[in-house]
Order: sequence, then structure tokens, then C-alpha cells
Amino acid sequence: MASRLNPYLNFDGNARQAMEFYKSVFGGDLTISIYGEFASPDATDTMNAMDANKIMHSQLETPSGFTLMGADNPPGQPFQLGNNISISLSGDDAGELHGYWEKLSASGMVMVPLEKQMWGDEFGMCSDQFGIAWMVNIGQPSS
Repeated sequence: MASRLNPYLNFDGNARQAMEFYKSVFGGDLTISIYGEFASPDATDTMNAMDANKIMHSQLETPSGFTLMGADNPPGQPFQLGNNISISLSGDDAGELHGYWEKLSASGMVMVPLEKQMWGDEFGMCSDQFGIAWMVNIGQPSS
């Protein structure tokens, strides 16, 4: 899969409603994952039911070729209007995406190091030297 660049929206607990709205506007296929699906057994003891049902990741693929991603802010992280959009780079070309990550994060700030995550992909979050938020997700090549 070629690398992709698309907007990633953050919400304050209403990501499902927003993404379903965007689906009604643009059409297409919407996939949704909730925090409770990926929490460790220890975390589910402390995660309340409301947080467990929040959207960890959603993706809308439209017939026109648009991709829109979104999520609720992670439990414990405050929502800040105005800083609720990032740019997502994703694909399975690890060399290409690591190169982008190195350049984007070099003079910026790393919030989540680019490393293997619980869902199996490499993922990282940073802001570049201009304060633009970036997310890089390196999927496993399909065989």
C-alpha cells in the first residue's frame, strides 16, 4: 500500500456521532474501534465504562476517495478546541515512513515515540518545528 496523507480529527467524547454525521454527508464505509477493545486486563479494571466505549480510532473511506479519521481524546487527556486536528501519515513502507518521521520530529517535539503498539503497527505522534501535529502509522505489509 502506498503511503497516505489525511486529516485526523479529535473529539471530546462525541467522535461516534461526528463520524456517523460525516458518513451521512460523504457516504462510504466507516470502521470504529473503541478503547475497551484494546485495553489490557489491568486497565479495564480502572477504566470506567464510559471511557471504554469512547472511540480509539475510526476511519471513513468514501466513494470519492476521501479518507477521514477521528477519535475521542484518550482517557485522562484534556480536550483543547483548536488543537483537535492532526495530519496522519500511514502505509506499510517502513523505510519511507521512518524517513518522514525523522524529518518531521527532528526539530519538533515527540509526544509518542515511533514504536510497536498494542494493535501490532508502529505508531508515533509528534509536532513539527511549526507546531503542526503529525501521526505516523506503519502497518505490516500484506502478503
